[in-house]
Amino acid sequence: MDLKQYVTVVPDYPKEGVQFKDITTLMDKGEVYHYATDQIVAYAKERDIDLIVGPEARGFIIGCPVAYALGVGFAPVRKEGKLPREVIKVDYGLEYGKDVLTIHKDAIRPGQRVLITDDLLATGGTIEASIKLVEELGGVVAGIAFLIELTYLDGRKKLDGYDILTLMQY
Repeated sequence: MDLKQYVTVVPDYPKEGVQFKDITTLMDKGEVYHYATDQIVAYAKERDIDLIVGPEARGFIIGCPVAYALGVGFAPVRKEGKLPREVIKVDYGLEYGKDVLTIHKDAIRPGQRVLITDDLLATGGTIEASIKLVEELGGVVAGIAFLIELTYLDGRKKLDGYDILTLMQY
């Protein structure tokens, strides 16, 4: 299936010059969303995954159905102040500053094989921070899966050494 035909490109959103890739027009077609999810599930099965981790919010949209299909848990990565129990955190760079991501301190057991999911690989900063959180808790990043990769932003370079699946590239 050609998934790109279900992604709507919105020009000049959220600012002029950006060609926003809107996945809601993929997700609102059940058979297409199911197909994309199944591709990530197949990838995860090949890696013997114990747990799915996804950064808010679109990492939840991609990761939760994969976790459900595999019969494994899902651990959310959230911005600081959003998780109610004890967390570990990591600072990461944004285009104009820094932000903080967190995960519950007990979300991952040492040695668990983790698949990190998100909708889009752009600069790689969010996923790089997510990897640091997983590894700090002793998890093994067995794979990283995205619907879309923006190859012109070179985010893959920050993830060098990790196994990556992208279903579409722009």
